[in-house]
Amino acid sequence: MLYYAIKILLTAGLIVLISEVVKRSNFLGALLVSLPMTSLIVLAWLYIETGDPQRVATLSFSVFWLILPSLALFLVLPLLIKLGWGFWLSLALAILATAACYGMMLALLKHFGIQV
Repeated sequence: MLYYAIKILLTAGLIVLISEVVKRSNFLGALLVSLPMTSLIVLAWLYIETGDPQRVATLSFSVFWLILPSLALFLVLPLLIKLGWGFWLSLALAILATAACYGMMLALLKHFGIQV
């Protein structure tokens, strides 16, 4: 139980720290947010818990393919906000666009026999 509490505190603490940096520096915040923090944290925890570098490599390969469609969110969201759609509606539509891109990517990967 203590182990999970430490994992939660370290992970949440990192997110809180980054969200505070974003308030002070847009560039530094964007730089930190653009890093694959979640992936890095999960890869580290997976290796610590399993000691299996092959599982880490397999997960990393899958993440690579699924990052590509996630970029749609960062294109659609600012575009819709600039068009005056409001934050929450823009966010919802950007999430839907991203989900559609995930669906297309998964279909494309399946077509080429790539398993994620």
